[in-house]
Amino acid sequence: MNQRLPLRRSGDDPRLVELYSKGLTGPSGDPLNIFGVLGNHPDMLKRWLVFATHVLSKNSLSPRDRELLILRTGWNCRSVYEWGQHVVIARQCGISDTEIEAVKSGADAPGWSAHDRLLMTAADELHLHQSLSDHTWSELTDVYETEQILDLIATVGNYHLVAMFLNSTGVPLDAGVPDEPALRRD
Repeated sequence: MNQRLPLRRSGDDPRLVELYSKGLTGPSGDPLNIFGVLGNHPDMLKRWLVFATHVLSKNSLSPRDRELLILRTGWNCRSVYEWGQHVVIARQCGISDTEIEAVKSGADAPGWSAHDRLLMTAADELHLHQSLSDHTWSELTDVYETEQILDLIATVGNYHLVAMFLNSTGVPLDAGVPDEPALRRD
């Protein structure tokens, strides 16, 4: 898909100066492309960042669990940008390339622990049914506190929204982010 909206920079709108100063930039100092596109609506970006910041950095899940959920959601939503950005983050969280490859197959991939298989199942159920089954809910309550289950749901839900933004607007990959041709819709 072609890029449908321009990448907005700090100089394009005074509201973006403050937003981009909060760590939304890449190594070049320019905003990451997702934020450059969402900068087309600075007021929405500002409000969404409150929730997105919770999900990405104040979440009660471990970084590994969070990233496995995000990767599976990116794969399920066929979001090239989401997948690529979170492959980079997943590696920083200690997730191996073998595990990243297994995310593509979901819960049925060989080698998952019971815990990781549960995460894949939860992400798939939320994607397909917008709900967790009674069985999955019960299994999650055996390993997580209530806040963690709510964060799990919020993580998958937020990254569905992110995938909708990315896929609909055609946000291009940032420099250095791996491409995944299998996800391309063109």
